[in-house]
Amino acid sequence: MSDAPSDDHFDLIIIGGGPAGYGAALYGSAAGLDVAVVEKDKVGGTCLHRGCIPAKELLETAHVFRTVGHAAQFGVEASAPTLAFGQTMARKQQVVDQLFNGLSGLLKHRKVTVFSGTGTLAPDRSVRVSSSDGQASTLTGDAVVLASGSVPRTIPGFEVDGRVVLTSDEVFELDHLPRKVAVIGGGAIGCEFASMMSDLGSEVTVLEALPQILPGVDKDVVNVVRRSFKGRGIDVRVGAKVQGHTPGSTGTTIAIEGQDPLNVDAVVVSIGRRPLSESLGLDGTGVAVDERGFVQVDELCRTSVPGVWAVGDLIATPGLAHVGYAEAILVVKQLLGEQAVPVDYANVAWCIYCQPEVAFAGFSEQGAIDAGYEVVTTKHRWGGNSRALIIGDTEGVVKVIAEKQADGTGGRLLGVHMAGPWVTEQLGAGYLAVNWHAAVDEIAHFVQPHPSLTESFGEAVLSLTGRSLNS
Repeated sequence: MSDAPSDDHFDLIIIGGGPAGYGAALYGSAAGLDVAVVEKDKVGGTCLHRGCIPAKELLETAHVFRTVGHAAQFGVEASAPTLAFGQTMARKQQVVDQLFNGLSGLLKHRKVTVFSGTGTLAPDRSVRVSSSDGQASTLTGDAVVLASGSVPRTIPGFEVDGRVVLTSDEVFELDHLPRKVAVIGGGAIGCEFASMMSDLGSEVTVLEALPQILPGVDKDVVNVVRRSFKGRGIDVRVGAKVQGHTPGSTGTTIAIEGQDPLNVDAVVVSIGRRPLSESLGLDGTGVAVDERGFVQVDELCRTSVPGVWAVGDLIATPGLAHVGYAEAILVVKQLLGEQAVPVDYANVAWCIYCQPEVAFAGFSEQGAIDAGYEVVTTKHRWGGNSRALIIGDTEGVVKVIAEKQADGTGGRLLGVHMAGPWVTEQLGAGYLAVNWHAAVDEIAHFVQPHPSLTESFGEAVLSLTGRSLNS
């Protein structure tokens, strides 16, 4: 990384090198802008180093472990698999390092200048860079994008020690798999950790304070995940309010309101993330920050200071890497004087990589009803899908929610919610249909390959026309 000489000027300065930040840098530099990125750690951010990528790599290890464990069903005789956890973590790091090196090389190739240090916003679209060795310098720019990201939320009474109490940051640095684990939080990240650790051999309990795990997901999909977790020995407790823990010689005992104490070897706190806005030095700059720490922006990601934008986990939009990419493109298009279309946050793609996988876009059934729509729905199980039977994975459902027409058939698609084999790779057609406001009759013309998993989406939509083939 470069040392920042004083008074360097750029078309665009970005504070933070995570997906939203490097996305803006790559998109802007591709359009000919002179771009600087200020990053205090490594480009790639949480997603690459302590989030999406390492989590999905470990979930793929769990998938391989399950596959080998059930190989005899296919006539492949194999001994019971054992886990070399050191090799698992080494492969995780290899994947992360390869992607990091690729991203670093791409930024260099695009002539993006990367400064190592903590960036703080200064007057007149300038950024002060403070390096770890105490040196400081100032950059000036025509525009500044704030993209400092987020950090895991914690719970009072559960101080993170990296040994017994962990967040996602510490899980990816484990040197062994805990025998008994409590995952506090039943959202997407919590369910991914619970699924992965259970499949690899841990005894897992999920403690969720709300009445349902996976909030925002259609209830029929949630029920699929609950049944799967129960069948695999994952104890899911909803309405479970933790009250602290008492460490012992090897693990700890968690106090739960109205329930017996729970003894575990490790606790994974997975209750979401909070914006990392305090590092930006925003006091007195005019940039508004709400009571939760989110930088306040309008629909074009503009802050209250002209020429300063904010994107990614720093603002109160879905905390998804691909949303950060979309916001980055939105900002750069404004800098280029091009038409900038606000991100439709209500219809972004959501993917959860637990077993079974979950993917959805648009309204859930209840969400559509609450929004005032009269709806018609259909649900297709994987048991009738030939490809699902071939791969030996028939757990789950494809559910399509459409606006109800006068004749009782489906009109415009409002939502697609799926659980099952590789649904995170299948959501594309449903996402496009929902976002293009496509109607059931239009989508029913799509010819699905056979045999394929995607046939289930096609069959589900076809059935909403009042006729179908296999259902």
